[in-house]
Amino acid sequence: MHDIRAIRENPAAFDAALSRRGLSGLSSGILALDADRRAKILAAETATAEANALSKKAGAAKAAGDNATFDAIRAEVAEKKAAIAALTAEAEAQDVALRAQLMSIPNLPLDVVPDGADEDGNIEVHRWGAPRNFDFTPVEHFDIAGVKPGMDFETAAKLSGSRFVVLKGAVIRVHRALSQLMLDTHVDVHGLQETWTPVLVKEEAMYGTNQLPKFAEDSYQTTNGWWLIPTSEVTLTNTVAGDLLEESALPIRMTAHTQCFRSEAGSSGKDTTGMLRQHQFEKVEMVTICTPETALDEQERMRRCAEAILEKLGIPYRTIVLCTGDMGFGAQRTYDLEAWLPGQNKFREISSVSTCGQFQARRMNARYRPAGGGKPDFVATLNGSGLAVGRCLIAVLENGQEADGSVTLPAALHPYLGGKTRISTEGQLV
Repeated sequence: MHDIRAIRENPAAFDAALSRRGLSGLSSGILALDADRRAKILAAETATAEANALSKKAGAAKAAGDNATFDAIRAEVAEKKAAIAALTAEAEAQDVALRAQLMSIPNLPLDVVPDGADEDGNIEVHRWGAPRNFDFTPVEHFDIAGVKPGMDFETAAKLSGSRFVVLKGAVIRVHRALSQLMLDTHVDVHGLQETWTPVLVKEEAMYGTNQLPKFAEDSYQTTNGWWLIPTSEVTLTNTVAGDLLEESALPIRMTAHTQCFRSEAGSSGKDTTGMLRQHQFEKVEMVTICTPETALDEQERMRRCAEAILEKLGIPYRTIVLCTGDMGFGAQRTYDLEAWLPGQNKFREISSVSTCGQFQARRMNARYRPAGGGKPDFVATLNGSGLAVGRCLIAVLENGQEADGSVTLPAALHPYLGGKTRISTEGQLV
């Protein structure tokens, strides 16, 4: 959410930043609504002061036995109170409208974010590993012979419909091993605090991390008003909602492994085969709460935490910085990590690491008290996948596939698989 005071002070800068996201001239409407709201508040306050003064005069007239004057003043006070009530109601309605408008406007991109209309404007900033040279034509994960027994889309469709999968046998063992490797690395090596959170949240939590109101159709809501989280960014970030933290407690660095749920409402026809884009999936998420001054350093740290998982697994990847037209609603700057998928012969997103500045903190009213004294300020929030477990599974299977349909598994997973190193052609861990 945006600071209305900052918009008042520099509307041109606000409009210039949003124009980089393809939005123009928003400040005039916002400031007109704000000015009218403030004028009504001032008029109500002025009328209240006048009514109070009249009430004193009425009291004096009553004490003096001047009933005619008393009745006249009392009628005038009643008119003032009616006007005050109307002005207050109008101001409150405008306050709700202003807040809704500010809630619907995306975050302002940092100056360092490249301009661009879509993914074609993204810029590669880092690359690791070289794609493997296969002496056969690699296939997608769901066509690998050893994977097929453990990846059942037909049963999932019978149970739930499209974009679900039943994993079993060796495949689910590898999936579970991946999540455990990610958690152990983030906790033991990267110093994140492992956290377990609900996957059902109140509506205000979804507003806090900007899933609502704009992206309601992309999420699932229960009949009693809970929302299923699209990622544990929602729960981890909202752990500090409404809090006033001491600066000495920052940064707070957390990680969680949860089920995640997305309707994929805007992705009709995309990635309909395989398990690349599912309604239900698992992620190991990372969230940091810090001071605004340290947020960019924390983003670089979080990016390296995500990259380290891919390097442990030997998965070639590239890191790109998203342009203004491809960046998420709440982000000031985003890095995407894209893993090499030989079955598709392309890089595909496996993690996004974003700094949101104080955008989410304003929505959640999450603040900190500076160590050197001074007025409390809003914290900064960051989030990143560390990693999407299902997509990581796809990358491991496709990069490790062999000509006979077996899969050679990364050495980093062997300790989590009881020393097993491969998925056989028949779909067994061996």
